[in-house]
Amino acid sequence: MISHLKAIGLATGIAIAFAAPASAADLKMMTGPQGGSWIPLGGQLKDLWEKAIPGTNMQVQPGAGIANVRAIEESKTDIGFGNSISTVDAVMGKPPFNKPHDTVCNVATLYPQYFHFVVLASAGINKVSDLRGKSITTQQRGNTGEMITRQFLEIHGIKYTDVKVSMVGYTDSVTQMQDGHAVAFGLTTQVPAGAVMDLASARDIKLLDQSDSIAKMRELNPGYDLITIPKGTYPKQDTDVKVIGFHTHVVASCKLPEQTVYTMTKTIADNTKTLATVAKDIGALTPKGMAVDIGVPFHPGAAKYYKEAGLTVKAR
Repeated sequence: MISHLKAIGLATGIAIAFAAPASAADLKMMTGPQGGSWIPLGGQLKDLWEKAIPGTNMQVQPGAGIANVRAIEESKTDIGFGNSISTVDAVMGKPPFNKPHDTVCNVATLYPQYFHFVVLASAGINKVSDLRGKSITTQQRGNTGEMITRQFLEIHGIKYTDVKVSMVGYTDSVTQMQDGHAVAFGLTTQVPAGAVMDLASARDIKLLDQSDSIAKMRELNPGYDLITIPKGTYPKQDTDVKVIGFHTHVVASCKLPEQTVYTMTKTIADNTKTLATVAKDIGALTPKGMAVDIGVPFHPGAAKYYKEAGLTVKAR
């Protein structure tokens, strides 16, 4: 009888051990560069997801839009933030990706991203061609912001070899602009951008309007859109500024368990007000907004949540 009970206990223990990964796991998450909003937003999601999925331990580390997608494809991370335009390139295998990434799944669209091209007001930069021979700063390679900065310059006939370019983090870029070592700063983030506010507290700046750039940018990637940074967003900004835009979203490995990603998706939808303390636009986010088709197939777990919300999405 005792040996029979032991056998039952052993069998139960084995069953629990095999069932555990569906509800508890060590997961890796990649966020964004130092000084950006993705790091604190990732910290919030870590706390929310660890509470929603008991036993989960999430390791969070810095990343970037392009680098995060590559890391998921290479099984170096499980979840992260992405930018719609570069993730679509990854799924399709277009540069800067060297093959179709078929283990990258969409989870939820979060908010629009704005491409800022900031110049010092005193530098006399009124159009992109004025930058020839000048020093500029942008994000590191592997960041979507660096890719867009390069594209933005090139459609106006300016290559990196025509300027002196520094590819560093937000904080270093702000320092270079404050010290006058760079006259222009290209970055992608939400509004208002903390880095731009920091810069504006020390130097007079202006944002270049990008209305004349959208057609050529869409030729490079149809996911680009023309969106507005409202007047008053930054000090001394007295007019609306049209800029290139796209969306930040959460991406995950398609190999993650369906129930895990279902819970993650539901947790985002249930905690938009909390997440809005870091990214204001998330405060108005709805399941319908989270499920917007940006050209990246959804994880089956996310699709399950959206189906419960009365929405139909394309899943892997």
